[in-house]
Amino acid sequence: MSRLVFVFPVIREAQKISIDQDLKNVLKESPGHCIPYAVIEGVVRSVKDSLNSQFVENCKGVIERLTLREQKMVWNRTTHIWNDCEKIIHQRTNTVPFDLASHDDSVANTVRVIRPLDSGELDLETTYENFHPVAQSLTDVIGHFISGERPKGVKETEEMLRLGASVTGVGELVLDNSMVRLQPPKQGLQYFLSRLDHDSLLRKQQARVRLWKVLTATFGITTCIILFFILRRRYAHYRERRKLQSLQDEFREKQQRRLRELHIDEDAISPSACVICLARERSCVFLECGHVCSCDECHHALPEPKRCPLCRGTIDRVIPLYNS
Repeated sequence: MSRLVFVFPVIREAQKISIDQDLKNVLKESPGHCIPYAVIEGVVRSVKDSLNSQFVENCKGVIERLTLREQKMVWNRTTHIWNDCEKIIHQRTNTVPFDLASHDDSVANTVRVIRPLDSGELDLETTYENFHPVAQSLTDVIGHFISGERPKGVKETEEMLRLGASVTGVGELVLDNSMVRLQPPKQGLQYFLSRLDHDSLLRKQQARVRLWKVLTATFGITTCIILFFILRRRYAHYRERRKLQSLQDEFREKQQRRLRELHIDEDAISPSACVICLARERSCVFLECGHVCSCDECHHALPEPKRCPLCRGTIDRVIPLYNS
């Protein structure tokens, strides 16, 4: 995200250079015969040989990428649905040296493109695409259902950067003797080779930055909301525990006061005595908390809504307890 936000303004401020008769003079006047980050637009021309498409007649280019993708469906054990899955099982890229020339055929100056595969936006044209489905027997189908993977087939694709295609290059522009080179820039800047023009490339990068900002803001807001509800719930539990502790302390204080009024030693009280009157035996089970702490008379004397004297939980049902 931070790299994308950083790259966009740099591309926007990059110096735009035209492939014309003054190209070499512009570079000679630059420090070190170099422009660190430049935008240049031109037409693809091969230096010597070119690559022929393996599937389309009279289709020539300077970069060819052949890709085999395996397509299958995988059973998701969580959602219990089949999901499409694609995996590259083979990829080969062929290149030959090429130049970017002016759209004006009368201009002799060209720019040699160095290390085109290092480009972060290598935009190739799809020249061939074919899907080879997998033949499956009944045994294969049963085995695939058991394993949780159902192969669909193999997709074969050929992509090329064709001769005569208009390309926008963004990188370091260097004059080396009499040759002008476009190469990957230094200082961590991104290298671009795209069939889009400069303005379209800017709009594409700007749309990506905007999307990342929206996603970041949405994620941040969602995180804050979740954190707020977690803290609010924790605070509610904390207040409930404090309230319960306060009630228990108050209950113990009143119980001690009652013992002093009756001139009864705490050790003399039976462990099964009612915690309210301290005289009768406990004879009630409060549900749903399950506490046994009161006699039947004190239970009926409790104010509405009736709550357990120990945990202050609501008493939904009372089960009589018979001591043998």
